[in-house]
Amino acid sequence: MAEQHFTEGAAAGGGESPVDKVAYDEVVDFTSDLIRIDTTNRGGGDCRERPAAEYAAERLAAAGLEPVLLERVPGRTNVVARIAGSDPSADALLVHGHLDVVPAEAADWSVHPFSGEVRDGVVWGRGAVDMKNMDAMILAVVRAWARAGVTPRRDIVIAFTADEEASAVDGAGFLADRHAGLFEGCTEGISESGAFSFHADHGMTLYPVGAGERGTAWLKLTAHGRAGHGSKVNRSNAVSRLAAAVARIGEHEWPVRLTPTVRAALAELARLHGIDADPYAEGFDPDALVAALGRAAALVEPTIRNSANPTMLDAGYKINVIPGHATAHIDGRMLPGGEEEFRTTLDRLTGPDVEWEFQHREVPLQAPVDSPTFAKLKAAVERFDPDGHVVPYCMAGGTDAKQFSRLGITGYGFSPLKLPEGFDYAALFHGVDERVPVEALHFGVDVLDHYLRSA
Repeated sequence: MAEQHFTEGAAAGGGESPVDKVAYDEVVDFTSDLIRIDTTNRGGGDCRERPAAEYAAERLAAAGLEPVLLERVPGRTNVVARIAGSDPSADALLVHGHLDVVPAEAADWSVHPFSGEVRDGVVWGRGAVDMKNMDAMILAVVRAWARAGVTPRRDIVIAFTADEEASAVDGAGFLADRHAGLFEGCTEGISESGAFSFHADHGMTLYPVGAGERGTAWLKLTAHGRAGHGSKVNRSNAVSRLAAAVARIGEHEWPVRLTPTVRAALAELARLHGIDADPYAEGFDPDALVAALGRAAALVEPTIRNSANPTMLDAGYKINVIPGHATAHIDGRMLPGGEEEFRTTLDRLTGPDVEWEFQHREVPLQAPVDSPTFAKLKAAVERFDPDGHVVPYCMAGGTDAKQFSRLGITGYGFSPLKLPEGFDYAALFHGVDERVPVEALHFGVDVLDHYLRSA
């Protein structure tokens, strides 16, 4: 892939910001336009990202880049482009966002989920926070650089991916496995689910930056039994066996397992809240600290343990027939270092009459929080909100950073947004009435530009 050098302009990380009114207008327009392109991913290959990929590629090309469009199967399109930096000896940085979204039922929404409506200073629609807003920020920053003649210090690889909301087999997984050369030199990456403002107690504003992810363990459970008439006693009932296993899994209390990222998060949150607690001390009680953190507990509570939540059941075909088998699906998540415990626990909870297997599995991740990269991410956010406090956190779910980690790329969650108090950002992920304030997008463009020029 050909590299594109911008005309030497504003010094990387210094000088006047190239972000202007055009960038502010474009980030809103791009978010709205991308929302209107329905890229619903229903799983099983039922999605078509190509129209959104072409939209992004056209805007990158207009900024002087040479994007390439890549597909494993027709319609499942990814976009990759590289901006060459001024220092050829520097490591490259990956900036990535996915183009697909989860389904939305229009009848449940206040506005149509694919309208991209801009109303009362807010952009509405599926993908407004997950994650077409970040896609739009990336495009707006790159185009602002082109207008101002900015050259970043290090190569920056831009990637817009397909299929993140399912298995990523047609997206980041395909890129990492089949097109690794496009990411040559990349040592770190940034993407979704971090650097959003979180309003804690006592008027404190936190900005959690992702420095870890639990591993994905989507499971299929299968119970076998003896088929028969529903009116007769059946001690080998597959449905009963499955239901018992699912109940045991749903009720299981997983033990606390603290990773370095979560310990660092707990330590910083304790300090900011004035709580006398040392997560590194012997005998430390994480549940007691979490209980004392008030609203901020939501940032750490899901990630101090493994988890396994039953989500789907399938059995039988007629009310008076006992089926010979029954299946269930479990959304499991594993902490770094927690896979062996997860396996042995599932073996015990399912018991001898129920088989289980990984339907989809991806690795947990950790990123150092004492790194120069994290320090620069922190500085970029606090430059534009001096009263905010950046804290590290581990994501409960997962992102495309898992697939890119196969290439040795350390991933951070960093899609900056400054949100008003009462704006429940976490609830809008895959939720109803997903939306993002216009001012939050402007903040994101400022922060993203500053970080990328200083990286």
